[in-house]
Amino acid sequence: MLTIEQIVSTQKDQAAAFYALANQAVTGVERLTDLNLKALKSTMADSAAQTEALFSVKDVQGIMALQNSDLKAAAEKASAYGRELYEIASGFGGEFAKAAEVRAAEAQKQISAFVDSAVKNAPKGTEQAVAALQSAVATAGNAFESVQKAVKQASEQAAASIETMTHGATSTATVTDVKAKKAA
Repeated sequence: MLTIEQIVSTQKDQAAAFYALANQAVTGVERLTDLNLKALKSTMADSAAQTEALFSVKDVQGIMALQNSDLKAAAEKASAYGRELYEIASGFGGEFAKAAEVRAAEAQKQISAFVDSAVKNAPKGTEQAVAALQSAVATAGNAFESVQKAVKQASEQAAASIETMTHGATSTATVTDVKAKKAA
């Protein structure tokens, strides 16, 4: 059986984990806000520069060249924004996953200790019930490990997809820019 000291210790650990995750969330929101403010400032500055450049254009070819250079710059900035946004989100997700793993491992140990205690104190003739309980605990542990592996694989696939999209957007903007220069 659990003692009062063990229960209090567990509650303290859970409270500490909660506040650590809350601090991580606040840091993530802070980084996201900073990213969005930088993007807003950059967009405003780019817009002012584009307006000035538009006023100095003399012909249609100049407008096409300006449009293509703006497209390439926008693709590169969107790409950089996406990478940083993903980094912020995956950082928090990673911290949350680590905390969940630690909590799950501790819970697994406590459940195993409880089951072991129950097995030692089980009356004779309950061997089948005890075996079923041990099997259920082992199955739950295996299921949790499978879910953790699946989440990790999904995160890795998302990172690869973002990298592929980023490369594709930048490549498309570069090809468009090259075509525009040839046309001019």
